[in-house]
Amino acid sequence: MTLIKQLIAVATVALATSALAAPAPSANEAPDSLVKRISTEVLETAKADKDIQAGNQKKVMDLVETKILPYVDFQRMTSLAAGRYWREATPEQQKQLSAEFRTLLIFTYSGALSQVKDQTVDFKPMRASPGDTEVEVASQVNVQRGEPIQLKYRVAKTDAGWKIYDINVLGAWLVEAYKGTFASEISKGGIDGLIKTLATKNQKLASKPLKTANK
Repeated sequence: MTLIKQLIAVATVALATSALAAPAPSANEAPDSLVKRISTEVLETAKADKDIQAGNQKKVMDLVETKILPYVDFQRMTSLAAGRYWREATPEQQKQLSAEFRTLLIFTYSGALSQVKDQTVDFKPMRASPGDTEVEVASQVNVQRGEPIQLKYRVAKTDAGWKIYDINVLGAWLVEAYKGTFASEISKGGIDGLIKTLATKNQKLASKPLKTANK
C-alpha cells in the first residue's frame, strides 16, 4: 500500500506543480495536454533540484503547498471518500475533515516528490468529447526496473479550470481506498473520531524526515 501511495503521489504532483517554469496554462488547453506538459516539467525539475532530492522538508513542503492546491479539488476528494457521512457532517466538521485530509495528502505528495529520480511519463490518447466536463487521462510511469505503472487521472472542469479529484494506480482508485478507512473510523468514533485520527497521523508525519531517492 505504501508503494501505491507513493506512486499516486508522484502522479498527482506531476499534475499539480505546474508553474515551476511554465507560462500560465491556456483556458482552452485540453486536459490531457495540460497534464502531459506539467508532468514533463515537474519531473525534470525535481530530478535537477538537489535540495529536493536531499529531502529538504521545508523546501519540498513549501513547493507542494504553493503549487498543488490550485490543481487538486481536495474538498471533492474528501466528500467522495467520506460518502454518505459527508452529508451528515456539520459545515465545521466538513471544513476540519477537508483540512486534515488535505494535509495528509500533502505529506504523501511531499514524500513522493523527494524520491523522484529516473522516472519518465508516457500518455495515452484521451477518449472524450469536446463538451465533456469530466474526463479520464491515462498515463504510465516508466521506471528503471520492473513493468511500467499504469495511472489514470479523473479530472473535472470547474470555474477555476481543470482540477484532479481522483487517481487510479494499477486498477485501484485513491478515493475508494480511503473510503473504507474513513467508514471504519467513523463507525468507531463518528466524524470527530475520524478528524482526530487524521490529525494524529499528520502530527506523526510532521515529525519524520522525508525519505529520499538515495536512501
